[in-house]
Amino acid sequence: MIELAIIGGTGLTALEGLEITRQQMLYTPYGEPSSPIIHGTYCGKSIVFLARHGTRHTIPPHKINYRANIWSIKELGIKTVIAVAAVGGIHPDMRPKDLVLPHQLIDYTWSREHTFFAEDLTHVTHIDFTHPYCESLRSQLLTAAQQVDLTIHPQGIYGATQGPRLETAAEINRMERDGCDIVGMTGMPEAALARELELDYATCAVVANPAAGRGSAQITMAEIEANLKQGVQNVRRLLAEVIRLV
Repeated sequence: MIELAIIGGTGLTALEGLEITRQQMLYTPYGEPSSPIIHGTYCGKSIVFLARHGTRHTIPPHKINYRANIWSIKELGIKTVIAVAAVGGIHPDMRPKDLVLPHQLIDYTWSREHTFFAEDLTHVTHIDFTHPYCESLRSQLLTAAQQVDLTIHPQGIYGATQGPRLETAAEINRMERDGCDIVGMTGMPEAALARELELDYATCAVVANPAAGRGSAQITMAEIEANLKQGVQNVRRLLAEVIRLV
């Protein structure tokens, strides 16, 4: 029985330590997922791994087939999803390399295919999205962080932007006024689609850089990649522990 799905974002296109048993490409009513589904054993548990941006990190945030990705996971009978995402830090306490477990989000994206309930309906479906992340799964992640003595921000408001460009300083100022603590490009519609299919879903965010206007220099990919390299090592420690708890 597969216990868990992990969706890897920027900096985590493969899961080191995963004993791969097979790869599977699923064909969904919404097209192909971003990458083959990697089946394997991690810390003694059967899990699957999916690279959100593709195995070579070639799919930009606004072109990801979120519906196919989430549908594939549901089709395999999996009920629990941990999504890893690279973000910018808006709140001054959320610094590069930090880990954050967002508890809320604000959606600034547009034009993405954002629901399974759009066509050929017998009735209109609304989901309760008051709390967009699964609280029990967030609690397990927090417990896992404590077990391995890993510092993690226990909550934060994730602002999801369209991308692929980074934001302007004025946009980040607006997001801060709205209450956002971190900014990323893949948080939506992924979280809402998981809720539509009744999956337990939580995000572990890695702060890759200060958001626009929050740092002392221009944001560069070299800076982002360097911070992610260290931050993702902590993500791997966290995943190894939480998989024992799920």
